[in-house]
Amino acid sequence: MTEGNINKDVRDDEIDLLDLLRRIRKSFSQLGKVLGRAFLFTLVFLLKKWLPLGLSVLIGVGVSYFLKISSRSSYTSEMLLRNNNADLELIKKPEDATFKNNTIMNSDLISYINRLNNYCRENNRTSLADAISISLEQSKNISYINAHWIIDKGNDGNPDYIDYNDNHNLYDTVNVRMPDRIAIRIKINSTQELSKIRNGILTYINKDSLFQQRNRVRLNQLNTLISRLNIDIQQLDSLQKVKYFEETRNNLAKGGGQMVFMQEQRTQLLYNDIFTLYKRKQNLESEGALYKDIVTVLSDFSLPSRRENGALFYGKVVIPVFFCLTLIILLILANQKKLKEVFNKY
Repeated sequence: MTEGNINKDVRDDEIDLLDLLRRIRKSFSQLGKVLGRAFLFTLVFLLKKWLPLGLSVLIGVGVSYFLKISSRSSYTSEMLLRNNNADLELIKKPEDATFKNNTIMNSDLISYINRLNNYCRENNRTSLADAISISLEQSKNISYINAHWIIDKGNDGNPDYIDYNDNHNLYDTVNVRMPDRIAIRIKINSTQELSKIRNGILTYINKDSLFQQRNRVRLNQLNTLISRLNIDIQQLDSLQKVKYFEETRNNLAKGGGQMVFMQEQRTQLLYNDIFTLYKRKQNLESEGALYKDIVTVLSDFSLPSRRENGALFYGKVVIPVFFCLTLIILLILANQKKLKEVFNKY
């Protein structure tokens, strides 16, 4: 191939590339004109048909308000619980089978509470009323009761959000499920029943025989550990006194009646051990005194400020539906002749 042919091929490639760029620019320009015309056509059409479209919005507002006043009020509230029998050390060392048998995993507790929601879905009001110790009429005000995991973002020990959809990735080691926290969400028709439902749910949890046994085992273990710590503290205190008197006697003998205080540091080292045991004892006593039951309410059901199914709740669906239906009807009427031609043609 000669040099002239090579140069010609290069020039042809450059011309093809420039032509391609021009075509792309022309296509974008045409697309912009089409979109601009479509926007102007839509704007003019909406302005011309403002009266029927406005009426559709007003009708949607009216229908939403009618649905509000004709339907029963619905309120949603949440309660946060602490699972007192969740062993946090077990989460770090799951191979510790001894303590595993004496704990109530959050998964077990959530499954147990969600049985109540099965009664709601099946409309089994009698079983629901018996389970949470309320009347049959009161149980009819409950739409659902669901227990959910609480997610700790960053695994820093602080709750961040509630996994309502139960779609948390179990393989995520950064954002984890909290092992000792659960949230209970309920939907009811009357806020006056909140306190009775709360007491009923707690009674339902506390009356489970297996949960009761595990809680008793936990409290017995706490008392055993406290007794053992008392013995250890007494022994360290006695050892400290013995070492103090022995060191004092030896120092007096070596110093000719004068004490050498520099050697008391060995005795003072026991203070840290005794203080550590006291601290651990206080934590165990607080655990036993504050968290005696199977679960503890951290955040009670709050009274909702407004109903969930208000006019806005229905309006988000009803108003767009009426507006779109009216718009479709207006478009069909405006293009009636063209549609007839297309229909007759095909």
